[in-house]
Amino acid sequence: MAVETAPLDASRYTWVVEKISSIVLRKRSPKWWYTTVMISGAFVCLLVVAIAYLFGKGIGIWGVNNPVFWGFAIINFVWWVGIGHAGTLISAILFLFKQEWRTAINRSAEAMTLFAIACAGLFPLIHLGRPWFAYWFLPYPSSTLLWPQFRSPLMWDVFAIGTYLTVSAIFWYIGLVPDLATMRDRAQNRLVKILYGIFSLGWRGSAMHWNRYEMAYLLLAGLATPLVVSVHSVVSLDFAVGIIPGWHVTMFPPYFVAGAVFSGFAMVLTILLPLRSALDLKSIITDDHVDKMAKVMLTTGLIVGYGYIMEAFFGWYSQNTYELSMIKNRMFGPYAWAYWMLIFCNILVPQLLWIPKVRRNALILFPISIIINVGMWLERFVIVVTSLHRDFLPSAWDLYIPTFWDYATYAGTLGFFFFCFMLFIRFLPMVSIFEVSELRYRHRHAEAEGAH
Repeated sequence: MAVETAPLDASRYTWVVEKISSIVLRKRSPKWWYTTVMISGAFVCLLVVAIAYLFGKGIGIWGVNNPVFWGFAIINFVWWVGIGHAGTLISAILFLFKQEWRTAINRSAEAMTLFAIACAGLFPLIHLGRPWFAYWFLPYPSSTLLWPQFRSPLMWDVFAIGTYLTVSAIFWYIGLVPDLATMRDRAQNRLVKILYGIFSLGWRGSAMHWNRYEMAYLLLAGLATPLVVSVHSVVSLDFAVGIIPGWHVTMFPPYFVAGAVFSGFAMVLTILLPLRSALDLKSIITDDHVDKMAKVMLTTGLIVGYGYIMEAFFGWYSQNTYELSMIKNRMFGPYAWAYWMLIFCNILVPQLLWIPKVRRNALILFPISIIINVGMWLERFVIVVTSLHRDFLPSAWDLYIPTFWDYATYAGTLGFFFFCFMLFIRFLPMVSIFEVSELRYRHRHAEAEGAH
């Protein structure tokens, strides 16, 4: 989208409009969509059951113990926050840097951000022990003079996640408004036309509308950009402010941010590669888009690998007894399998992305993206569990063994994420219609002028 000129009307590239809008306005969805909704919906039911049982019995149903008070809840929280980073990076930062390739993938990535943050925000709440008092985190007027403890990392998470979710939701919705008007104008069903008309906020595509839209979008992009860095930096400080060996590291903020972008782009590819084949969108989400996302994954993967090396180096160079013991325990202790698995998934496998043919081959790139997501989850597992299960006192050492309810809650959030995403692609355009139309029209116009 060009900031200095009013965007072109979507009708000037009608095949793009028809292609994307037909996915939403079709009368019946394909069978694979119903199958995915049913399977993910079953996992959502499992999540509801797991949370209800948790509220009834308490967090003793999980595998947490002394000293591992942080288990799957915090592991999954950090993992889901990381998944949500790619959307804001693609939409805000790449928009400010005028990277045109973002236009085909930004809408889906933004939606993914919202659903991932919703999953992430669930875990700190259910980890509280008494989640029905979660509203105490909010600085509301209190007659009992009980105020939130702003020095608590839990409070930092509340404000970081709340801010990130609010700005991301507004940013996503503002970008949808022109396309909602297009859907309103093309819808045949009167009820559908009214609903799209309500949410398109009276959009008519006038010069004044475009001018205000561009100002609002640019402002929100500027607000969202620092959130990419700040949100996961705040999450990393949950660990870095502690004195536990393996956590008390000043490198954590940039290390966590790079890991978040790494896992976020992996999840974008995991979702978009099958969808572009199933919905025949290869002419819009091209191999060039896939190649660029793979390059971003390779770059951030190298940063993550550097972080692993420096983490081990600092433990050795400091000659701190506890840090050295922690590093040895990670590499050769009871959870060594997780450590070496994450090295394989996050350092060795991404090296395949140096090969251009691999970056453009969906059949190879899809399993690579899944492996990276598994590796980033294992990274959070290693950081949380291996630092806690053997702390300063050998008499307090214990193993952390997740229970069925740990796995059920995690699987339930995965189901919730994919369930929401399936609803998104069914009722809203998953690709920005006007941005792709305008970009292709400008490229064609530039080629015509060059020919003359």
